[in-house]
Amino acid sequence: PRPLPPPPPAPLRTIADPPPRPAEAPYLGVGVGLRAPHYPDVLAQAEQGRLAVDWFEALSENYLVPGGRPLRMLDAVREHAPIALHGVSLNIGSSDEIDRAYLDDLAALADRSRAAWISDHLCWTGVGGHNLHDLIPLPYTEAAAEHVAKRVTFVQARLGRRIALENVSSYISYSADEMNEWEFLKQVAVRADCGILLDVNNVYVSACNHGFDPREYLRTIPADRVGQIHLAGFTDMDGYLFDTHSRPVSDDVWDLYEYTLSMTAPVPTMVEWDDDIPSWQGLVEELDKARAVAARRAANGGRGNAG
Repeated sequence: PRPLPPPPPAPLRTIADPPPRPAEAPYLGVGVGLRAPHYPDVLAQAEQGRLAVDWFEALSENYLVPGGRPLRMLDAVREHAPIALHGVSLNIGSSDEIDRAYLDDLAALADRSRAAWISDHLCWTGVGGHNLHDLIPLPYTEAAAEHVAKRVTFVQARLGRRIALENVSSYISYSADEMNEWEFLKQVAVRADCGILLDVNNVYVSACNHGFDPREYLRTIPADRVGQIHLAGFTDMDGYLFDTHSRPVSDDVWDLYEYTLSMTAPVPTMVEWDDDIPSWQGLVEELDKARAVAARRAANGGRGNAG
């Protein structure tokens, strides 16, 4: 393999010249997660000029280690399709200090991959220096919303760009909650002036687990801040749903996706599949369903036609 260029230095960044607002994120079409089992198929299609997807989402932490095959693949794929970075280690809701070294590494990776945008999760993943290796929901309180918004503001200044936060699937709630999840998400996004990565499957999973109306959730969040959509499959454990990313998107989630598109401008959409990963062709077929739903919604009038 040809030698890799050294990663660019992480410059000292400011927001003196504000980056585009969340609603101005580029519309890239439909994409998938860049996963190791699909590297050969992706590169083969790309070299033949018939890549079946519009863009890729790369899990940030998989590419923060210097050198090695993952970075080689990321560099190669980036020559053929745009890349967005999606992380699981920002720990934005924790009381721990934000890891500045992680932000510097993330900024360098974003420069190297010419990332279209950066996203992470509205949650906490550890405390006291201990990583829980899970996406733990926050208490939905005014104090928590203000705490997270201040941290997001710091992160965006350090990265020199706005980020998007994803709603997580939820399996617990807190007695201290002062508002519902969608109002909390709205509060954080507006206070921090950040974008929203709307995971429609997570909305459905949490709605089933906690007994709320997913359409009320989707109607209430600020549609102009939705810069990306996630779709995925869940596992039903006797009526309690788990966001496993191991199955096709359910019919109910496809319906919610179409409902979401009735309220948003065209939004780049990505299908997540991280366990029991299908063949590349099988994943492309799932992606084609997203294309069909988006095309149907556009034909029916698009934004502003919620049913």
